[in-house]
Amino acid sequence: MPSEKPERSPRTRVADLASVRVGLSALRVNPLRTVLATLGVIVGVGALVAVLSLGDGMERYARGELAVTTGVQNVYVSPVTYDTMDGMRVPREDFPRFGAADAAQAARVPGVGSVSITYSGTTRVRGDSAGRDRAARVTAAMANTAQFYGADLAAGRFFTPAEVAADAPVAVVSHNLAREFAPGQDPPAILGRTLLFRGVPRTVVGVLKGRPGEEGFAAYVPLGAGPAVMAPGEADRARMLVLRAATVEQVDSARAAAERWLAARYGSPARFEVSTDQARSREMARGFLLFKVFMGAIAGISLLVGGIGIMNVLLASVTERTREIGIRKAVGARRRDIILQFLAESVAITGSGSAIGLVFGLLVAFAVTAVMRATLDVPMYAGVSLSTLAVAALSAIVIGLTFGTWPALRAARLSPIDAIRHE
Repeated sequence: MPSEKPERSPRTRVADLASVRVGLSALRVNPLRTVLATLGVIVGVGALVAVLSLGDGMERYARGELAVTTGVQNVYVSPVTYDTMDGMRVPREDFPRFGAADAAQAARVPGVGSVSITYSGTTRVRGDSAGRDRAARVTAAMANTAQFYGADLAAGRFFTPAEVAADAPVAVVSHNLAREFAPGQDPPAILGRTLLFRGVPRTVVGVLKGRPGEEGFAAYVPLGAGPAVMAPGEADRARMLVLRAATVEQVDSARAAAERWLAARYGSPARFEVSTDQARSREMARGFLLFKVFMGAIAGISLLVGGIGIMNVLLASVTERTREIGIRKAVGARRRDIILQFLAESVAITGSGSAIGLVFGLLVAFAVTAVMRATLDVPMYAGVSLSTLAVAALSAIVIGLTFGTWPALRAARLSPIDAIRHE
């Protein structure tokens, strides 16, 4: 039966504490040297924390921009409208057509923040009964569609849930379409005017912002207005159900929950295609991780220099206190006590340096982002995460133990007789 490891006696614990106290009191003997050694750690940890905080802030800002301008939080559900038989596509006629009841149920799926339904077709748009027709892409949608596709408004508003429920005769038009029917004027001048969609009058309540390279004409109308404004037969096409996850991190779980909901409601998930745009989010996360690792490695060089400075200070301390070490060993100090004494000095320097460096690094990161907000008009803020705080704490332990071990071992190996005779 293996013998149990004996517990440390109270005398051993007292000796260990005494060694730590001796090491800490030695730092006060030469305060200037201690401050200079600590300064290297402060700069190293500060640079590392500043880089990580800026990286966290940039990632948070980029995620927010992607969430607003792209569909990285969206789960797209489309009915399968054809079967492949004998190498040919055979259209299905019984595919589900999502409606308001589906949206209401899908909104209760775990992890889903909001739901929208859209379907698109083509239409003819005319400014008045005697004007020229323009072909436009028209999308029938729910009132919250703007937040799903980043449809920013230059003027006016999107239609309301009440207008969607009542199939109100309103429309939101693209920048190009507004400019086409308000020649020589700013596109917002079209607000309140009536356009004819396949001869059906609709009041323009909103104008979308123009995009670089925008081509063609587009418009949005309330969900139930599709059959009235689209070309014949287009309103019968499949409708897309879009589920927006509460956060980017919940997209995968929201997708799995949506597939279970579809199977329960429609009997077979094979009747639908469920997809996400997570690939873009993962690429972004990998890019920022690479940035933080690369910049952290560069900042780590200064931390390495600080550790070398600590080792220098401790080696000099061993040389200066050789007789003291010899006397301590002669009166009963063990090698363990000498090692603890010098490791306590090393960890004390790195611990205090890391604490100050953490504050210094955060101040630098917040100052840099404040300058960016003021000069570049970018709403970016430094991020403070548990990982950043853990790096600061861990660096104190690793640097202190790594660069304090060699001086401590060198001191512990000194012969008592030779050390006492040292001049």
